[in-house]
Amino acid sequence: MRGYCGQNNEGRSYRKSCLKCLVNFKTAALLHRISQSVTPQVSPSTFLAVISVSVQLFSILSAILALLEERVLRRLLPSQPNAHIYLPHLKEHEGSLKPIVHLGQRRTGVSLVLGVPTVHRQKQSYLVNTLQSLLYDLSTAERKDIVIVVFVAEVTIYLCSLFSYISPDAVRSGVIEVISPSPHYYPDFSNLKETFGDPKERVRWRTKQNLDYSFLMLYAQSKGTYYVQLEDDIVAKQGFFQSMKKYIAQVLSEEWLFLEFSQLGFIGKLFRTSDLPMIVEFFLMFHKDKPIDWLLDHILWVKVCNPEKDLKHCNNEKARLKRAYKPSLFQHVGLHSSLPGKIQNLKDKDFGNQVLFKGHYNPPAELSSSLEKYLSHTLERAYNGDDFFWGLTPKRGDYILITFTTPQAVKGYFFRSGNIETNGDRFYNTTVEVLPNNVKLACCKTSSDGFVQIGSFKNGVAEGEVDGALGEIVAIRLLVHSDSDVWVLLSEIFIKV
Repeated sequence: MRGYCGQNNEGRSYRKSCLKCLVNFKTAALLHRISQSVTPQVSPSTFLAVISVSVQLFSILSAILALLEERVLRRLLPSQPNAHIYLPHLKEHEGSLKPIVHLGQRRTGVSLVLGVPTVHRQKQSYLVNTLQSLLYDLSTAERKDIVIVVFVAEVTIYLCSLFSYISPDAVRSGVIEVISPSPHYYPDFSNLKETFGDPKERVRWRTKQNLDYSFLMLYAQSKGTYYVQLEDDIVAKQGFFQSMKKYIAQVLSEEWLFLEFSQLGFIGKLFRTSDLPMIVEFFLMFHKDKPIDWLLDHILWVKVCNPEKDLKHCNNEKARLKRAYKPSLFQHVGLHSSLPGKIQNLKDKDFGNQVLFKGHYNPPAELSSSLEKYLSHTLERAYNGDDFFWGLTPKRGDYILITFTTPQAVKGYFFRSGNIETNGDRFYNTTVEVLPNNVKLACCKTSSDGFVQIGSFKNGVAEGEVDGALGEIVAIRLLVHSDSDVWVLLSEIFIKV
């Protein structure tokens, strides 16, 4: 079938298009054989009759194709819980469980699907920093094996404002998708029963939140092997992707319902996507009754707790189905909740400290810069691997100059601006230049002061190899070409010799 249809990585759409392509191909071949079998001696009326029969045959085959497509799609569509039982209003609007995909490439077949629900916050939005934190140090291979689904859980102007903040590169590559629900998805929240001492507004907030999680999980179940629930106000620990995959491999053959990569609420919970239909059905069944983290605990209770035994036995049994990874990989940073007026200064004590810089051994050099340093975050300390460099707002013409004590045969370079906590303080429109020891080079165009441009910063990082034709290098310079609106932080400097 690939011979007829070419390459396609979209799962269901591949099978559907291939099926259609194959039938059309077969039909066209049949028509061709019929037309070829008609000799020039056949009368025009006979020939037209044959063509008419062929067209009718094509119509019949098309009808069969449509029926076959429908049956195939039913098998390929991910299993869904009985949502219409728990949300009967959905019956009034066909397609109300179908997401609206605003941005993304509909990527499937990845290891990790990260779900990030978001709504407009009155005081402060944390979403952009959350996404930057998740993308911060993903390798090229890791970016191909993950998809971050941002679920905008409302239909307001907030959705439009997001588009200007989300990285176009991340969307084009398929790493980030932005979806929202049908406007008919949510039920009428006006008649909710107040429980556990919560006022009506809080009951409405937690009920809608349960439905948000459920919708996001339904969308994610066919996209990858594991699903990780996050929030829009968290930061990730550097190297979280690799840490999660290693831990999954360790417990892969053991029995568990979910893995905990954060101790707070519903943050950092990892599920097998094959378990999501059962979990979502439970959430929908009791979506009006309790918060999501309580419902998750109740699933464990239903699965393993014996009413005839004590609480200690129950807790021990539940512990088998939830495995906690330490240190935590995700930290809650939002102060202002999505519930208006709520302040939540929650911190995961097992998260520990972030790695804010990475040191390397670099060749001896004299350092200078036109950028004003902030506090003790000097360029010298960053170059020696003891700290990060933090400079005040760069202007056009500002520079960082690394002059080697003796000329070096530089093989490559790596500069990372920003860090996991201050990812926005990057170099923008900034180039990497070298000063060759040989001033008479035929290979390259030099600037008025003898420098050759060899690279530039992209998404906060500049890296590359140095052409051996340049010979020994006297100095490396980072040159800013336009005014910036933010400070700049250099968290990693590596000169490969």
